[in-house]
Amino acid sequence: MDESRVFASMLGFLLLWVAFSVSEAKTAPKTTIITTTLPPLHKQCNTMTSCETCLANVSCLWCQTNSSCTDYPVSYVLPPASVCKLSQARWGVCWVNFEALIIAMAVVCGTLLLAVSVCCCCCCCKRRRSSSFDRDDEQFARRREEIRQRADERRAERTVKNDEIRKKYGLIPDSDHPYSKFENE
Repeated sequence: MDESRVFASMLGFLLLWVAFSVSEAKTAPKTTIITTTLPPLHKQCNTMTSCETCLANVSCLWCQTNSSCTDYPVSYVLPPASVCKLSQARWGVCWVNFEALIIAMAVVCGTLLLAVSVCCCCCCCKRRRSSSFDRDDEQFARRREEIRQRADERRAERTVKNDEIRKKYGLIPDSDHPYSKFENE
């Protein structure tokens, strides 16, 4: 793929995403409700009994094995196995466990890194190829010019030798000699 196709497809994808986002924003009902009530105080995580109510609070973690809601262990990036197994832990939404979330994020990040590295390599290789072609063209032009100059030098040498031979046998009038052979016509 050449660089222009890659950038065109990336631009097309970006435009489609923006158009979709704008259309979603337009189709969403616009209601403005002003509430003067204070936000509800979050309950302690260990008092919640369902996944939906537990995950409504972002500082809570739902464990599917024992159906318990616990505080998310913020000292760790991922919850340790002592709190809950990754395949049974839920955070954010009830239908995605941590294992699936990690795998999906790894695949997405890996795909993005691979796409960026391929684009960079294609751009660099294209530049390298074009610069090597330029160098080859310059070398070819230099060799062609050298060959042409040598051919011109040999041609000039042959002309001088041929003129000397012609003078020797009188085929060319000698300009140094004021007198030349008179021929009847």
